[in-house]
Amino acid sequence: MSPLNPGKKAKIIGLMSGTSHDGADAALVEIGPGAGGIVLLKHIHRPFRKALREEIQAAFTGDAELICRLNFKLGELFAATALALIKEAGLGPADIDAIASHGQTIRHIPPSGPPSRRKSGSTLQIGEASVIAERTGIMTISDFRTRDMAAGGHGAPLVPLADHILFSRRGRKRAVLNIGGIANVTIVSGRLDDTVAFDTGPGNSLIDESMRLVSSGRLSFDRNGSVAASGRPDRRLLDELLGHPYLRKRPPKSTGREVFGAEMVRGIFGRYGGAAAEDIVSTLTHFTAESIFRAVIPYAPDEVIVSGGGAKNGFLMQLIRGLFSQRGIPVNDISVYGIPPEAKEAVSFALLGHRTLMHRPGNLPSATGASRMVILGKISLP
Repeated sequence: MSPLNPGKKAKIIGLMSGTSHDGADAALVEIGPGAGGIVLLKHIHRPFRKALREEIQAAFTGDAELICRLNFKLGELFAATALALIKEAGLGPADIDAIASHGQTIRHIPPSGPPSRRKSGSTLQIGEASVIAERTGIMTISDFRTRDMAAGGHGAPLVPLADHILFSRRGRKRAVLNIGGIANVTIVSGRLDDTVAFDTGPGNSLIDESMRLVSSGRLSFDRNGSVAASGRPDRRLLDELLGHPYLRKRPPKSTGREVFGAEMVRGIFGRYGGAAAEDIVSTLTHFTAESIFRAVIPYAPDEVIVSGGGAKNGFLMQLIRGLFSQRGIPVNDISVYGIPPEAKEAVSFALLGHRTLMHRPGNLPSATGASRMVILGKISLP
């Protein structure tokens, strides 16, 4: 039996720390019966301190003890973020029905190989849900990706069902683009069965890693794209990057920092060490924009709706808008629809958490490659 009353509105908190690992987003969402009447009541963003960002960065290739300790540390941080959101909303923990925490991805290994010799994938998100439930006294749903992977899927992207609920309109085709560390897109139209979603490739990851490298760790991102805007793209490097085999794969597909991350950036600087730093950052920004455009344009959307931290990079957005404007396709910030760009994925996981508690599946096999629709997540009771 569902722990929620199907005839009443539910208040769910979505918690998210993306592949950019720059902070935690918490969104308080009120969801009406049958997942109707979705309202974002409150959103907060809590930036991670530099030391924590570096700890998460180290965990990407870290040892078991580091990851184990960080799991509980992030659980404490996510719990504190949820409690801060509840307080700012003028509510108490007893007013909240559940918390849906995506956690922090440490490693994502998609399935690989041809169907006849397919190797199963694996994924790891940390931020201990038992700690969140214990500190808040609120039922917590976590670990959303693993069930989809158990059913043969990539475990990503998981937001397409939420994108369909939020943005599908009869007679319209929209590309809902999220630019986090990795960029992902959902193509939504009137019918759920027509939904297509996949990771397009890098979002902020290569830009962020290049800024860390050239600043010796002092800077973790290119604010408003100012460094990229001051440089010129290296055509030879850009052509090389646009030939990456991931871009030629057909959906369903997913990727991560293991492919588009620090190792790739170190290799680029090793091969193009004579180029000016701002020219390399500019090239990586052009690569992100071009890879997004090439992934989306075959679907001929009527509109592109952009969310995620990349929406704050003015130069990147200028490039993306310029590419799509050549085809007469408008590119709009998701804030036009009442959702802050950095809140969208937290809102999406609140919706997925609600579906879990209502015993409804939360994945789309057409997006993840799973063999069937499954109920996502694990529940930690308070």
